[in-house]
Amino acid sequence: MSGYEKWKQTSIPAFNDFLFRQELLPNLFGKETPFILYWAGKDLARKYPLATMDDIIAFFEHAGWGSLSLLEEKKDSCELQLDGPLVTMRFDHCSECTFQLEAGFLAQQFEQQKGYVAETFEQQKRRAKTVLFTVKWDRKDKS
Repeated sequence: MSGYEKWKQTSIPAFNDFLFRQELLPNLFGKETPFILYWAGKDLARKYPLATMDDIIAFFEHAGWGSLSLLEEKKDSCELQLDGPLVTMRFDHCSECTFQLEAGFLAQQFEQQKGYVAETFEQQKRRAKTVLFTVKWDRKDKS
């Protein structure tokens, strides 16, 4: 059983995630927090490579990042939506929050799955309490 498989069987309170993301990391990294989280997400994806979109969706659930769904996929991009109770709580309790950890994770997973350099853009929909991610990959730039 892999490390990921063992962790899937545990449950951690959402407050733990809030403390790290909204209190500790911004205090340590200041304005650089979103940039650092994006690259940390890419690093996590390298450590936990996933074979399919369904695997990515399941990983988001198990990581406590929220419910991820694929809205649309084109030949060189896709649109995904993140929502759920934890995302709602983050919007409700944080005037400024970032989903760059998730964005970086998605960029690297798609890069690994598609074989092309990929980048993810985050768009927060505060009223709807959702996050839209646009993942783009360059079919001329192999990873």
